[in-house]
Amino acid sequence: MILSRAAGRNSSAGTAVGAEPLILIRDLIYKVAGIFQSDGKLRQLEDRCQKRMKALGIPTLRDYLDCLTVNPMRQAEMISLLNELTIGETCFFRNRAQFEAIRTVVLPKVIESRSRLLQRQIRIWSAGCSTGEEPYSLAIVLRQEQQTLLQGWTVEILATDLNERSIATAKAGNFGDYSIRNLDPLLRHKYFDFNGAKLRVKPELQNIVSFTRLNLLDEAAVLAIKDVDLILCCNVLIYFDTDSRKKVIQHFCTKLMPHGYLFLGHSESLFGVTDQFRLVHLPSTTAYVKSENRTADQSR
Repeated sequence: MILSRAAGRNSSAGTAVGAEPLILIRDLIYKVAGIFQSDGKLRQLEDRCQKRMKALGIPTLRDYLDCLTVNPMRQAEMISLLNELTIGETCFFRNRAQFEAIRTVVLPKVIESRSRLLQRQIRIWSAGCSTGEEPYSLAIVLRQEQQTLLQGWTVEILATDLNERSIATAKAGNFGDYSIRNLDPLLRHKYFDFNGAKLRVKPELQNIVSFTRLNLLDEAAVLAIKDVDLILCCNVLIYFDTDSRKKVIQHFCTKLMPHGYLFLGHSESLFGVTDQFRLVHLPSTTAYVKSENRTADQSR
């Protein structure tokens, strides 16, 4: 199985009797989505499987493994299981320093590069967008610059996530107090309407963002994404092992324009993953650019 090598590094001698189907399910998840569940997370994986088994009326893990491998609905059930495993927590402007650096440094550089190509368009990819707070935050940043820096420019944000339920929530655009806790009251008033106890994103933001479910390891699906100026992939690589990270970063390198920027989460790094990107220091944060791009500032 594809995880034999990885599992062998971390397996404990005290694996419980009857755990084999769970290990095979772990292998399958890795093969499909690149997400590796360490031995320390096997109990959590079993809990998620049990939740799906209860919903389907399946009595044993062996039967559930069959459901994921030989049942005609196996692909749909794998999506449902991945929905249980990839529940993210986020909010608007979660990493404020990143958004400020995008506004003050990245956008002007992208505009300069695109202008030399006689192209007045900007394309951003929020890879691992969860329930939509990140791409909508980006949309706010862009709309705020629409009458000045971006006047006459076309902007497009592609927002993708593995979790089908998260994508549905993002498309609906309804957010509660927890999600908007970092949002300036003036921006709340400008870009949101009240929808009962929640706030709904106004159409002017929704029209900028396109949401779709996407597996970052699916080469065929990623192939359709082209000419991206900025990629945000925050707190996603932590779910992958090194091999999966290398595949995802290779996709990013291929899709980014030569002047493009890549932002990761605070705890994430490309150290030991690739030499195709180099770290650049921005005000109060960091990002990555392609190694051959020597024009990006090393420090600010």
